[in-house]
Formats: sequence, structure tokens, C-alpha cells
Amino acid sequence: MSGINVVINNKSLTVMEGKTILEVCREVGINIPTLCYHPDLKPGGVCNLCVVEVAGETELVKSCETEIKAGMVINTDTEEVIASRKEVLNEILVRHPNDCLTCDRVGGDCELQNAAYYYNVHPKERNIPGRGLDVSSFALTRDMDKCIGCERCIRVCEDVQGIGIYKKVETENGSYATTKEDAPIAETDCINCGQCVKVCPVGALTEKNEIHKVMAVLRDPTKHVVVQMAPAIKNTMGEEFGLAPGTDVTFKLPTALRKIGVDKVFDTDFSADLTIMEEGTEFLNRVKEGKNLPLLTSCSPGWIKYIEHNYPQLLDNVSSCKSPQQMFGALAKSYYPETAGLDPKDIFHLSIMPCTAKKFEANRPEMGHGGIQDVDVVLTTRELAKLFKLEGIHLPQLEDQAFDKLMGEGTGAARIFATTGGVMEAALRTVTWILTEGEMDAIDYQVVRGLEGVKEAELEVAGMKVKVAIASGTSNAKKLMDKVAAGEADYHFIEVMGCPTGCIGGGGAPIPDNQAVKLQRMEGIYASDAGNPVRRSHENTEVQKIYKDYLGEPGSHKAHHLLHTHYVDRSKKTAETTV
Repeated sequence: MSGINVVINNKSLTVMEGKTILEVCREVGINIPTLCYHPDLKPGGVCNLCVVEVAGETELVKSCETEIKAGMVINTDTEEVIASRKEVLNEILVRHPNDCLTCDRVGGDCELQNAAYYYNVHPKERNIPGRGLDVSSFALTRDMDKCIGCERCIRVCEDVQGIGIYKKVETENGSYATTKEDAPIAETDCINCGQCVKVCPVGALTEKNEIHKVMAVLRDPTKHVVVQMAPAIKNTMGEEFGLAPGTDVTFKLPTALRKIGVDKVFDTDFSADLTIMEEGTEFLNRVKEGKNLPLLTSCSPGWIKYIEHNYPQLLDNVSSCKSPQQMFGALAKSYYPETAGLDPKDIFHLSIMPCTAKKFEANRPEMGHGGIQDVDVVLTTRELAKLFKLEGIHLPQLEDQAFDKLMGEGTGAARIFATTGGVMEAALRTVTWILTEGEMDAIDYQVVRGLEGVKEAELEVAGMKVKVAIASGTSNAKKLMDKVAAGEADYHFIEVMGCPTGCIGGGGAPIPDNQAVKLQRMEGIYASDAGNPVRRSHENTEVQKIYKDYLGEPGSHKAHHLLHTHYVDRSKKTAETTV
């Protein structure tokens, strides 16, 4: 692309051709409000808020879908433009609930609120449609009265994730999005990935808020509160407090959690390393037996629900390992209380995750023992940040503190679980070490890194060629699963993450985010891995201890009882498969 000359707001500029007016204006610091536009989605052109004036055009044009051309004379804030934007906002706000005091999108990330405030639009009377609230899901909440019909949820679910549970409905009282079957979201093929939540510009889609439940437990002296924290949290939580994406705040988080009353602060990195031990053993056994290959990873609950709905014939290929969250959960209610002399019933286990689907996973009926749920509540990154702020905690000002012992150690291999390709790389570090008896000293597997939706590589390990693949996002997973289902794939091992770019792009991650932000997060993750003195999962001393003292060896009967699970065929909807 070459430079072209244009005039924007009476300033002569040289800009790159091939971009839209909106993209160019944002690059040069000119604010144009939007509601339906998102940088990672195809332009929708439905909200009409981004209109601008272009000399020679008889009507205002939508800047989000109009390509900039040489010689254009553009004005973004004329009286006609401002009047049009106010009219659009007024039409939306007339039908929009005025409950900003309790809305989960307050705090500066409600795009409608920001635009309405900027243009000073506040209708005196409102006509709320009364479409209702959908709280059927363990993971997501839909407030259809707040939906403004921007279609972002439709586009991300259809175009990015390849699932497509939403449709747009036109009514006399405005348009809105609902499920294609007009059914509660829990009765659809929704995988709870939360990508729709992240792109929603208002509070129509949010994660299931459980902050107040946690606050009540923290004030209950009879409860012993134990926390685990996912790898991605340490390199994304800082964004909620003004730090750059990717900034490592690992050791400030235990300080903050102790300040709000948590009794033990543990680390999901521990169980990520444990996952590699179990999954690596499972992989080696399958290769030896030549059965159920390729092995498909099981760390992502959104991906698991996707394959249950769409490829139940491949469930035997999925690793029987629980996710790191649920492995930790099983041990938090068995290994930990036995070691600490506590009753499992007195333990409240809080999990901090970048993933809305983890809320669903924690409530799966198979994720518990003896009537005791392994994970009591899951808070997303955003929810924990809000809880910290409610308690007056500003993360960057805190001193560093270590995680608690027993289940608080994590390696660099565990940290890279946070990004696409990370589970594969962590597994390769340990599996190649075992197969070569320590002779192959590879640590960094660049071939499995990057933001591409599908990655493939062939590695030679101990005289054996190992073919691997990685998919992030379910639309990319479909490309690989179609090949596997058709018998056209010869992979040995496939990693799948339900969200694009993996956990750093999870449905509970900080908002806003886009590809540029995710790249910064990824760079931060790999820097944290590189700075860790221990970078292979099997070298985690606390993992070694739990096998020696409690589990026996990877793949043992006790390990299978606590750390492995089964899956459900959801291709035919029944009452039993909606949970």
C-alpha cells in the first residue's frame, strides 16, 4: 500500500490507502464513536453512529465501511454529523434500561454509556421492550432489553468461532439479538467461550457475576478459603490497573488476595505441570499401543463442549485428563485437607480464570466427589479486578509476596499454557526429555508459537517422527477435526483452545482487547517463561512430591480417580446433556 493525500477536519494528511476512514482517523488520533464496529470483526455498518461528512457526497457515509480515497475531504464533527449521532443515540437510549448503577459494564468499558455522556444524550422518557433476562447458563447472562442490535455477538459467534447460535430479530420496538432457536442459552450449542461477552459494547451479554457470593464467603469465619490462579492472570491482570498488556504481576496477586481475606493462595501453574505429567504419560502409552491417535488435548472446557456437540465420534481421542482447574479442584478437596488436617466440607475453593467456560466446567456433575464440588466458584479476570477495586486495592502499589507452599510452585512450561501452542510446547519439553533420556535438551519450540489459527509441525524425537497440530478458536478446530473424522489426518497430538489465541484471549480477559493487545500478552507470557529458572513440568519439586507422597506415579489408579474424567455426547439434546 502507498501513501495518499487527504484532508480530515481541515488538516492535510498523507495516509495509507486500502484502509477505511475509521481506521485512518483512529490512527491519527481522531475519535469517531462506534457501537457495531470491532477491530477484530468484519464491519457491520448497522449502528450508524460512525457517520462522517465527505465532500461531494449527498449523504453522510459510514466511516467503518468506507474506504479512504486520494483527495477525499472529510469532516468528522460538523453540526450535521453531531446531530445524526445524537439522533442515533437517542433512538437506542429510549429503549435501553437506565440501570447503570448496577450494570456489570460500568466502570468505563460501556461504549454506549461513554458515547451518550460525550454527546450529552439522555431521553426524558423511556420505552423498555421487556424482552427479559436469560440466566439459564452457568457461564453467561443475557439481558435482552440492553441489546442494541449491533450484531457483534452474531458476527463473532458465526465468523470467528464458527458456531452461530445467534440471530437478529427486527421488531416495531427496535432490533435485538437472540438465539436462533429462541431458546435459553443453556439449551443451545453455546460452548460458553464468552467471545460474545467481550465484543458486546453494552451490558446485554456478561459473564455470570459471582462477586457478591465470594464477598459473603470471605466474611464467613467458618470457611477456609483457598484460591487457585490461572497462568494467564499473571500477565493480564495488570491491564485492569493501567499497566501495559503482558506486564508480569505474578507476585503482587498473592498480596492482594491475602488482603481481602483469602487463607491460602495457590497456583494453577502447579496443576498445569501436573497435567503435563498425566497427559504426557497418556500420550506415550497411546503411541506405544497405537490406539486412539491423534491425542486431543482437554484443557479448554469450551473446546470440550464443542467436540461433545459436534464430533462425539472423536471423544475417545480426547485426553481423559481433567483441565488444570479441575485437577487442582480435586486435590484442593482431597490432598490439601488431608495434609492440612481440615474437613473438605469447610473448604471454599475459589478459582480465578481468564475463561467464562470455566464457570460451566466447575458445575459439570462429574467434577466432584462424594457430593462435594471440587471448585466452588470461578471468577474471571475482570471480576477479580472489580473485587480488588471494591476493596480499595490498587495492584501496582503492592509489595511482592510468594504463593503458599504445597501447591504453589509452577514452571515456565506451566506459564505458557496461557497462550495457543503453549500446552503443546510444555508437553514436548517433557515428552522429548523422557524419550531421549535427557539427551534432547530443547526448551523453546518456535514452530508451535504464534497467533496463526492453525499451526502444524513435524518433529523427530528419539528416531520417531511426531506430527503435531495446534488450533485456536473452534472455527479453526473444525478444519482439523473434519480431517481427523474423515481419516485424512496422520497427526499424533493436537492441541485445541476454544478461544482465539488461547487463554490470553479468553472470554473473561480484560476488555478491550484485539490482536495487537493479545500479541503483547503473548510476548509477556514467553518472557515470564524465559525468566523462570525451572522450565520443564517434570522438574517441579511440588509435583514430584505429590507423586511420591500421594499419587504414586503418573497414570496410577489414584491419579486416574482424581485427575481424569469422561465426556458426554451432546449431539442429541436431552435433559442430561444440557449441564
